[in-house]
Amino acid sequence: MAREVVDAMTMRRALTRITYEIIEQNKGVGNLVFIGIKTRGIFLAQRLAQRLKQLEGVDVPVGSLDITLYRDDHHAVDVAGQAKLNGADIPVDINGKHVILVDDVLFTGRTVRAALDALMDHGRPAKISLAVLVDRGHRELPIRPDFIGKNIPTALDEQVSVALEEHDGHDGISIEKLEE
Repeated sequence: MAREVVDAMTMRRALTRITYEIIEQNKGVGNLVFIGIKTRGIFLAQRLAQRLKQLEGVDVPVGSLDITLYRDDHHAVDVAGQAKLNGADIPVDINGKHVILVDDVLFTGRTVRAALDALMDHGRPAKISLAVLVDRGHRELPIRPDFIGKNIPTALDEQVSVALEEHDGHDGISIEKLEE
């Protein structure tokens, strides 16, 4: 049975804290682009951009990235056996920009590695940072987030689930022990 570890209010506070950290570390937001990793990372990127707009009065572009084709642990193949390119929706040229990749949960680092590969196919940003709502540990690759909403230590046999209003009808983070 899943147990909620973060409620909607705590999640909002975590996203607000990330927003302030982004402003402080970048001395402004003029050169930023948020790229959300499909699916929940997109909604989180949109929320961060909305909060930045409220605080700084600047519209930060938000794009999305589907990294399915770039993963080394999953393979998207269509019926004919061809790799299926799901693509990206990046509304601005990212060359020379500071791109902040946004995802819901950082676990092994493989999703982020795939996102970096996919992003490089779209341009050469001046800088890439990583913002995650949850860092649960257990990295398999040398990847570290720059902005973290919550550090939630977990066991390998647990699953962290992020629920977002836009996708799931409510906000919250829960942990559930996986059955063996």
